[in-house]
Amino acid sequence: MNQGSQAVVLVLLGGAILRASLTDLYLRYVKQGLRPFLIAAGAVLVVAAVVALVQELRHLNRADDAGDGADDGHGHGRSGPAVGWLLLLPALALLFLVPPALGADTASRAGSALTEDRDVAYPPLPPREPAELTLLEYGYRAVYDDGRTLRGRQLQLTGFLAPGPDGRPMLARIVLSCCAADGVPIKVGLRGEVPALPADTWIRATGRWIPHTVKDPVNDADVPSFQVDTWERIAAPAEPYE
Repeated sequence: MNQGSQAVVLVLLGGAILRASLTDLYLRYVKQGLRPFLIAAGAVLVVAAVVALVQELRHLNRADDAGDGADDGHGHGRSGPAVGWLLLLPALALLFLVPPALGADTASRAGSALTEDRDVAYPPLPPREPAELTLLEYGYRAVYDDGRTLRGRQLQLTGFLAPGPDGRPMLARIVLSCCAADGVPIKVGLRGEVPALPADTWIRATGRWIPHTVKDPVNDADVPSFQVDTWERIAAPAEPYE
């Protein structure tokens, strides 16, 4: 590819990254805290593309003035391997395709994130009723603190429905360390007023902790249970991961 073609690829890549990071689309790929780095990376690519394009236009003007359109030995007069245009594919995918967030299929195939105890003290929950917890926080308190801080409290959990290891529906959410490539599910089994809805349906469930766990057949982790009293169907949140 000549320098002008490279500039086109760079500006499309940078523009695609900026489009994703300036909207909620980037949350399908990485954690929220990485947004400033994505914006900076996209801006650098766009600036690099503009600089490359200006240099190419100056070279073409000089070549026209000299009446010589031959290659100067630096790749200006002739294109390189066409395979370089394949770099456009990820840019076009970011611009025109919106992939779904990881969901029930990932939760069914991957083992639960509850694999080791956190050597921490679990403080009492805030007095607000119901107490809103992430699935990960509920899981650690239920399994590794034996539900000590959950007993007698009305709790509220949010996630998507997925088939559970015991054949019953479970509430799940994907936990990220950095990006979607390292996402693992946190799973909570449901009892009581369990909604009969398709997998990947998002709900907000209110209920209570119960002292019941099952083993995840994928990695043998403990999957805690939750007694559902009421629930409501909700739209998928802009930030689908924990």
